[in-house]
Amino acid sequence: MKKALVWLRDDLRLRDNPALHHACEHYDAVLIVYILDDETPQTENYGDRRIGGAQRWWLHHSLSDLKDNIEKHGGTFILRRGQANTVVQNLVDEWEPQAVLWNRRYTPWGINHDKNLKSKLQDQNIAVQSFKANLLMEPWEVQTKTGGNYGVYTPFWKNIRPRIMQELETPLDIPQLKSIEDSPASDTLNDWGLLPTQPDWSGGFNIWSPGEDNALKRLDRFIDQAAAQYDEQRDQPSVEGTSRLSPHLAFGEISPRLIWYKLRFALESASGNTNAQDNIDVYLSEIAWREFAYHLLFHHPQTINQPLKDKYNKVPWIMNEDMYQKWCKGQTGIPIIDAGMRQLLQTGWMHNRVRMLVGSFLVKNCLIPWQAGENWFWDTLVDADQASNVMGWQWVAGSGADAAPYFRVFNPVTQGERFDSNGDYIREFVPELSGLPNQYIHKPWEAPEDVLREARIKLGTHYPKPLVDLKTSRQAALDAYAKMKESS
Repeated sequence: MKKALVWLRDDLRLRDNPALHHACEHYDAVLIVYILDDETPQTENYGDRRIGGAQRWWLHHSLSDLKDNIEKHGGTFILRRGQANTVVQNLVDEWEPQAVLWNRRYTPWGINHDKNLKSKLQDQNIAVQSFKANLLMEPWEVQTKTGGNYGVYTPFWKNIRPRIMQELETPLDIPQLKSIEDSPASDTLNDWGLLPTQPDWSGGFNIWSPGEDNALKRLDRFIDQAAAQYDEQRDQPSVEGTSRLSPHLAFGEISPRLIWYKLRFALESASGNTNAQDNIDVYLSEIAWREFAYHLLFHHPQTINQPLKDKYNKVPWIMNEDMYQKWCKGQTGIPIIDAGMRQLLQTGWMHNRVRMLVGSFLVKNCLIPWQAGENWFWDTLVDADQASNVMGWQWVAGSGADAAPYFRVFNPVTQGERFDSNGDYIREFVPELSGLPNQYIHKPWEAPEDVLREARIKLGTHYPKPLVDLKTSRQAALDAYAKMKESS
């Protein structure tokens, strides 16, 4: 009997799962395993990271859904905890498969771990196969006309869009899973303690429904209700104008190929409706933005915790712990910033426009290093994605590819007035300001005393005074960046 071990990581799905599909087609017995690795040693250069608290909540529900789905289709799924490469080796010794299969990872430590494990298994005459599953174009498949790597998004997008449209294959169906009679022992999901207790801070996470089938439902709902207006609504945080597929993508509950495949049909269905087609195409460019993030991370692994542009190491950052904690808790006194940070704490997610604003505020107005913000996002986002997270923060800091120029400092007041003109988003997540008229909802410090009294607000008591003066802190950021330029 030919046996194969399939190791799932960030690909918690049955549909369009090349490693699983190949195993079921070519082997008589297939054992599927997920390993919770909190033990692999930190790597010296690139900081191997445990998944954050918000993602542990998602992982619990995703694995529970996946287990039910696998068993419903006749397969065998086990859970193990420990140093991942050691656990795989132990399973090979215990179950004696002829092959180990997985879908490729692209983080620096993921690549290193997989290379080391592959070498050890092949020395034991175990076949090892890896597959492209979580990107449309792997980093080495995209090159400039001169054979180099891309550092600017727009030409990257212009390169890959027609190629994906031409080369996109039909996503794989759920394979015929192969059960096994004597399965190795499995951990119990509840014993992993992934869900928060004492306190349980996940009450607001009930907006999410983890799992593969729910990812498909969310995609279909987005295509039916919002895709044709995506570019027009995506910057309005009070409107559900985005797909909110990012956590499903982060856990691999849905593949980018399946998303693109379905949206390509939506494009064709919108033939003749140029506006709808343009909106859908903007969404496809966001999927490609994720591809670009992995392209950068693969070719510049140091960007995990170092700026892509070395000169930004010279920015005179100030790690003010008190300011940082107030930012984390949504107590900055700047309404749109606090709304975003509280949305993050309550729901494990934040609207993308607001992510740019809170990032700019932390890095530019507070001069706190981008790595501190990236760490907080890693722990609190259900959609925490190493490549996208790092690229986004470096973009805000001005230190990455396609970065916002160092002199661009988002003004959270004018941005709030533009994208949340009626203050609906602020009133939802900063309810103590709900009584303020629209004129002052984005800048309560400018409200006259009688307006504040009418709204039952005393600044400094019911709601914080601004953590910084936006005008002077902006100038301080410009001065700090200017010093960086002078010393380069």
